[in-house]
Amino acid sequence: MENQPNLSSTPHTDDDIDLRQVFGSLLRHKVLIAGITATSVLTAGCYAFTRKPVWEGSFQILLENQSSGSVGRLAQSAAASPMLSNLAGLGGSAGASSLKTEVKILESPSVLKPVYDFVKASKTSAGEDVSKWIYTNWVKNNVSIKLFKGTSVLNLTYQDTEQSLVLPVLERITKTYQEYSNRDNANSINNALRFAREQSDILRAKAKDSNRKLDAFKFTYGISDDTGILNSPQLDKLSSPLPEASQASDPLEILSAINKELTRRRQFFTDTDPSVQRLQKERQAILQYINQTGGGLISIAGGGSKEINREILLNYKELQRTATRDNAALTAMESQLVSLQIQKAQERQPWELISTPTVLDRPVAPRKKRMVALGLLSGLVMGCGAALIRDRSSGLVFSEEELKSLLPCPLIKHLPAINGSAWTDAVDLLAAGPLAKTPRQSAIALIPIGNIPNEQLQAFSRELSRAIQDRELLVSTDLRQTSRCATQLLLTSRGAATRTQLAQLRQKLALQGSPLTGWVLLDPELKLG
Repeated sequence: MENQPNLSSTPHTDDDIDLRQVFGSLLRHKVLIAGITATSVLTAGCYAFTRKPVWEGSFQILLENQSSGSVGRLAQSAAASPMLSNLAGLGGSAGASSLKTEVKILESPSVLKPVYDFVKASKTSAGEDVSKWIYTNWVKNNVSIKLFKGTSVLNLTYQDTEQSLVLPVLERITKTYQEYSNRDNANSINNALRFAREQSDILRAKAKDSNRKLDAFKFTYGISDDTGILNSPQLDKLSSPLPEASQASDPLEILSAINKELTRRRQFFTDTDPSVQRLQKERQAILQYINQTGGGLISIAGGGSKEINREILLNYKELQRTATRDNAALTAMESQLVSLQIQKAQERQPWELISTPTVLDRPVAPRKKRMVALGLLSGLVMGCGAALIRDRSSGLVFSEEELKSLLPCPLIKHLPAINGSAWTDAVDLLAAGPLAKTPRQSAIALIPIGNIPNEQLQAFSRELSRAIQDRELLVSTDLRQTSRCATQLLLTSRGAATRTQLAQLRQKLALQGSPLTGWVLLDPELKLG
């Protein structure tokens, strides 16, 4: 029984990838690939050799830790004096900013804008148009600021097409950075000085007012600074001399001295310690004495002594404590002001340059060899892509496997696409084999598929006519004529037919229903064995 069209085979989908087919496609379009690659290399070479050289210079600078130096001393002063703790910049967060934040600040216009203006002015004087320049683009393209990993050493590089401009720009940047390193310190000291002066004026007025009130109270009640206490049985009972501060003549001052000493000792001893217990007894004795005597006797104007009213004594002591506290605060602030003035007079060293600005002897760009190599690589990639796209868009089928899946009959011969007697043996075997099953007097149809070269088609037809001898050979693409033959033989070549042509032929052969012996492939890639 003759072969019938086989519709059960599954055609290749567009998503199938055959590396041999890809390689074959590249070989077929090698001229296109070579042209695109040459164009890309030529373009890259022209760009590399016509572009202005880029010169580079650099320097390294050590970023001082901001928590040290004068700023650190100011922070310590703020911690020691609560009155300074409200001053901005002197709190616990001083020096807490990271080095990465410092680098971002060094890239900002607040630091590098003067250098940027200098570069623009230099370019303008050289006749270059800088009207469209943007600061951020200039920093991104020309300035590189990086920290060496694990250190506070900053490396700055600057690039420019003008070699004579690189060193002056680097020198200006180093000067700008060193000025910046002292700027925050100077601002902190100035702020502290301003705050200390303001507070000194406030405390001076406050102390003056409290002293005037104390003096007015003493004048009103005739109180003098010479006070004394009477001999008292309660005081005679003290077990030991009072602390040195308790030798004052005022019972309230004695009580205050005992309280201070008792507080101090409790920091080191428990209440069971003999010295603590002794002070507690002395404190109790003084309290009893004050309750009994109203605080003791004081001298009044005109001589003599008399016992004063308890309320007057308490008011006097309150005014006295207020005046003492205000005077002490004024003294502390004035001392702090002197300390800040000394710090301001001290010169702080700027950030240290580890290496001076230097310019490389050779330009860093363009890297001509690299650019040409990239041009070659990109040309090859684009050329190969264009070849594959052209091959795919043409719709021609070059793969033997895809042809097998699209044709409805088996492949019976695979021949090299050459002319002449080289096909003689293969055609004789074909005539004596698959085609011999047809009746001796019946016709055989040869159906060429796609755009097979005419000389190849004619050469194969002659050889096949010779091989089948007295049987008729009909060469046609008209299936209505070939359907009258006893069998049909298909002939095609790689890239001769499109997928659409093969699909349509498959459908027509199915409708025709005539027997098919198989198909022969003329392969230009196949060599004679």
